[in-house]
Amino acid sequence: MNRKLVLMTVLTLLVSMLSVASNVQPVKASGTIYIRADGSIDPPTASISTSDNVTYTFTGNINDSIVVERSSIVIDGAGCIVEGTGSGNGIRLSASTNVTIQNTTIKAFYYGILLPSNNNSVLGNNITANNGYGIKLISSNSNSVSGNNITANNESGIWLTPSSSNNSISGNNITANNWHGIRLDSSSGNSISGNNITNNDYGIRLSSSSGNSISGNNIAENKYFDGYGIHLYFCANNTISGNDIANNYYGILLISSSDNRFYYNNFINNTQQVYFPSSSYPNVWDDGYPSGGNYWSDYLSRYSNASQIDASGIWNQSYNINTSNTDNYPLMNQYVIPEFPSFLIVPLFMSTTLLAMVFYRRKHNIIGVWLDEIQVIAFRIADFLFCLCCSSQS
Repeated sequence: MNRKLVLMTVLTLLVSMLSVASNVQPVKASGTIYIRADGSIDPPTASISTSDNVTYTFTGNINDSIVVERSSIVIDGAGCIVEGTGSGNGIRLSASTNVTIQNTTIKAFYYGILLPSNNNSVLGNNITANNGYGIKLISSNSNSVSGNNITANNESGIWLTPSSSNNSISGNNITANNWHGIRLDSSSGNSISGNNITNNDYGIRLSSSSGNSISGNNIAENKYFDGYGIHLYFCANNTISGNDIANNYYGILLISSSDNRFYYNNFINNTQQVYFPSSSYPNVWDDGYPSGGNYWSDYLSRYSNASQIDASGIWNQSYNINTSNTDNYPLMNQYVIPEFPSFLIVPLFMSTTLLAMVFYRRKHNIIGVWLDEIQVIAFRIADFLFCLCCSSQS
């Protein structure tokens, strides 16, 4: 299991525990709040505290927008809520880079988080019920969006707009958004991995985008009218591998898209597994022999006389999509996508309980050394769980 995904899981659990333990009371802000380039907070009465102009910790709920002008800082919501009235931005970065936004609930804006900058991290947040998009990246590079709960936004959960590249979107729960779970427009070289993308109108849409990797995601139940798991529109040279693509209207929808690679995906009970308006755009649907191609839940209903090639776990008849697209080595069984081991639930519960005890002892000194303790605990837990995962898979 990837060490980063283990850490994101731990941090998400820690955020939930802190949110319950802190019992923060609402505080009304007056006007937009700024974290200025010089490190000051404007207005100084805002419910944000810092002792070093590096870590900015919320001390109460905020009912207005936050604009970040300072680079190389951490914005820690400490389980608090930033809530708007359906318009504007929850947290917007302005000419700032290397900013971490974490442990915050952001709701009821148009954009929950707006990033027109590079090298930032958005992790462990709850971004919900915004009137437009949960997170929007504008010509932004090398950002990490991990371990967030992005739900029930009125348009897309995450939107990467033109020329956003080398971003990582991993380990997020992206559900019940009214448009796309994730949308990329003219954005290349991004990684979308290990996300749960379910019950949105549409799953993942790439438009005029190339060189992206979509792997290890659960993409299911995106069924609005002609909803799809993944849609490629004028796209080339993307790799889609190791995903569960299940119970969507279209599993994959391709329009004017060629030279993309699909393998190790599980296509399960989609109304139409793959749909091309035109058959003249060839793509690659397997990783060769003996590596194999994809699992198709309707395979035996189409090829009832097929048999296994030796003991390879691969059927001896190709799965035909159309005249230009064929899975030459379809898998007999579903590809196993690594999941978080169930035996780690007890250690996680014990660790979060310990964290709650630490927080309770420190609650009268909310800006003090407890933040350092939490960080140390989180990383130690992540390393411990990572070692357990490795030993369990060996």
